[in-house]
Amino acid sequence: MVGEINRRDALKATGAAGLAGLLGFTGTGLAQDQRLSWHAGGTGGTYFPLSNELKTVVEDNTEFTLQVQSTGASVENVGSLSNGDADFALIQNDVAYFAYNGTGIDAFDGNPVENLRGVATLYPETIHVVTRPETGIETLEDLEGATINTGDLGSGTQVNALQILESAGITTDDFTEQNASFSQAADQLRDGDIDAAFVVGGWPLGAIEELATTSEISIVSISGDAREQILDASSWFAEDEIPAGTYSGVDEAVPTVSVQAMIATREELDAGTVETITQTIFENTDDLTIKTDFIGTDSALDGMSIPLHEGARAVLGPATTAAGETATNGTEMGTETATNGTEMGTTTES
Repeated sequence: MVGEINRRDALKATGAAGLAGLLGFTGTGLAQDQRLSWHAGGTGGTYFPLSNELKTVVEDNTEFTLQVQSTGASVENVGSLSNGDADFALIQNDVAYFAYNGTGIDAFDGNPVENLRGVATLYPETIHVVTRPETGIETLEDLEGATINTGDLGSGTQVNALQILESAGITTDDFTEQNASFSQAADQLRDGDIDAAFVVGGWPLGAIEELATTSEISIVSISGDAREQILDASSWFAEDEIPAGTYSGVDEAVPTVSVQAMIATREELDAGTVETITQTIFENTDDLTIKTDFIGTDSALDGMSIPLHEGARAVLGPATTAAGETATNGTEMGTETATNGTEMGTTTES
């Protein structure tokens, strides 16, 4: 588990020494290996600003530098980890599960990403279904026949959107699908080019906040039988709620569902490096401003759906939740009750 904050200097020395010993040289080569690539998501979501806050924490407390890159998020980031273009990335826990097991998404079907490793889960990624009041769309069933932006093609958002719509009895034949980023979806809603958009991320999302300041919006409730069908169909979803007042004009809490955002890495990355980055992040969560109610060691293994990297395990210990069993032995993610009484996929505020 994480030690005292005054271990920062030791972490700096350990990280540098570990790399020097591994590589067998110092100087320019070592400095190059201290530059780590961190793949985030679109600038209108939560991944990108949070990644930049994590960059600041790491660079202020270690000898490493993080090069944060805006990407198409989860599915793209898995590919970047797999081929070595990224050292760390933020992805959804369901996409991580699909990738590691080679199932669930066309990009991974029959092609498991066996070097994918977990570092920690961070916070709930809330499903937002955003529309305009004049569309009359109030429930998932009302989306039949609509023009819907389901997120970037191949993204985790698109995967979630299609899963949720299917659970509500709506197939791809029942609506017109558009695929674009969070920011582009906001523009499409503002201009009336689409009826609704699926946006997945920790609230408040910048793209929706900005849209709500210039246009009237409403958020479709995911509740009742529809939510139960979603939860029954996919164990990585959990109940969630967007609090009243999160977005301008949305004055009542909106029930919905969520997945988990997580940090992932690749098996080949040096264990000392992963340990240093993991420990530094969790020793300095007070320096973060985004999703701080959720990010902490108490919940860092909740919903973990793939094996942990050995460097992360050195910090967080062996996983003990039902999802954590997946993290240590790669078995199928189940629905057993965690040791603290929460169900897999839920979060515990730290």
